[in-house]
Order: sequence, then C-alpha cells, then structure tokens
Amino acid sequence: MTGSAGAPVVAGVGPSAQGMQVVRLAAREAAAHGRDLTLLHAFNWEAALQAPSVVGPRAEAEELIARAARIANEVEPAVSVSAEIVEGSPVETLIRRSETAFLVAIGDGGMAGCEGCVPTDAPAVQLAARAGCPVLVARREPPPNGPVLVGVDGSESSLTALGFAMDCASRRQARLIAVRVVEPGRPDVGEEVLAEAVARAGRGHPTVPTECHTVRGDPGTVLVEQSRSAQVAVVGARGDEPWRGMLGAVSQTLLYHAPSPVIVVRGLTGTAQDGS
Repeated sequence: MTGSAGAPVVAGVGPSAQGMQVVRLAAREAAAHGRDLTLLHAFNWEAALQAPSVVGPRAEAEELIARAARIANEVEPAVSVSAEIVEGSPVETLIRRSETAFLVAIGDGGMAGCEGCVPTDAPAVQLAARAGCPVLVARREPPPNGPVLVGVDGSESSLTALGFAMDCASRRQARLIAVRVVEPGRPDVGEEVLAEAVARAGRGHPTVPTECHTVRGDPGTVLVEQSRSAQVAVVGARGDEPWRGMLGAVSQTLLYHAPSPVIVVRGLTGTAQDGS
C-alpha cells in the first residue's frame, strides 16, 4: 500500500497566491503525521524559451520555491523540508510522485468559488482521479478550526476514507463527524450501520470524540453544507468503484463546491490507517 514508513507529503507549489496556502496546509499535514515535506515546482521550459531571457523565469521559479520552503519552515519548524524545481506538467509530475508519497497536496485553482461548470481536466480533479495516494485539495482561505468531516456510504472506499479520517482527527485532536446520506426514495438499512462502522474505525483511537449523522437528501449537497464548519472534509474516491482515473459524483461535488479543504482518499487498503 502507498504511504509506507518514510513516504513524504508532497506539495505542488504554483505562482498564484493560493500556492502558499497549499504549502501551509501541507506542512501542517506533514507535522501531524510525522512525515517529511517535499515541495515541487514544475518549470515550463517551453514558456521560458519564449521570454526575452530564460534567466528571468528561472530566477522567479527559484525565488518561488525558496519562499515556499521558508513559509513551510515558519509554519512547522520541526518538519524536514526539501524543495525541487522539476521540468514538466505539474499534474503529471505530482501523479508520478504520488506513487511513493504518503499524500499529495494541490490548490483548487479557484474551483470552490466558480459558479459555472468546472472542467473535468482541472488540475485538482485530474490529480484526485489519477493519484496513487490520498490527495489534499487546498482552498484560497484558511479553514476554520472545526471538526474532521467524513462521508460514509458503506462502500469499501468510504470505509477506508473513514479510517483515514479517524487517524486525521486523532492527530489533529479534533472531533470526527461521520455523515451517511440516504437519497430520497431509497430504503434506509438502519442508522446502526454507521455507528458500527465508526466504532470499528475508532478502536485504535479511543480518545477521538465522534458524532454520527444519517441525513436524507442529495449526498453531495448535504456534505458540501456540512463542510462549511469543517477543517477538512474526507471522502473516498468513488464509492464501490475506486478505479484509477475515475471519481464518483460525491467526491467531484466536494472538490468543486466544498469551502473546506478536501482529502480524496485513494491508494490505501483496509478500513483504518495506523499512520506508520
């Protein structure tokens, strides 16, 4: 499984103002999980060659990655930080690194504030769909100091997300709110299903305060609304079909519209993570 001992948190650093928010969240995630942090900036040589001088764009890239490293060190001084400038597409670079990473982080590119349809080739969507490990998608604004939210529909993918979320809540010393949504017109198999799943996931984290809620409505809409007070929303990649290259409707809705950071959990096995 991905995320073995020693695997770092990897953050994509872009030139936008949001890029530094990605760095801050990634540094905190690395600190919480006892991981090193790797900062990556993808340098576009083709664009640089069209500039009056290659020296200018390269110097800007070096200053950007150096500033990102300084911010990471300020946010979490105990975290070991490395910084790299790599050639190529940011998404393809992060996908390759995800095969040996604990988690990869990227900005949402303004998706959460977009009123229209978000293209499926948006970098954050592509990374969340194709990465080999969990993907953290940061927002422009810092998240509130709220609970960890996780959506649970009973699928293996959602149970794995629940285990990951439980570990996150423990490391962040936060409450865990697990939400199960029953769509209108569908039979409810019973609220105890969610409580039992949370109890199993919490065996290794007995001090984590938990809440279980079963709500009727559209899953994506309910979870987006619940995420407004969350410090992070955790979701499985795709219900019963966690194939590489695909995202389910609920995970897409959260990526597009949740105001909180979102972690799409993929590349893991089992229903609980030990953080090793």
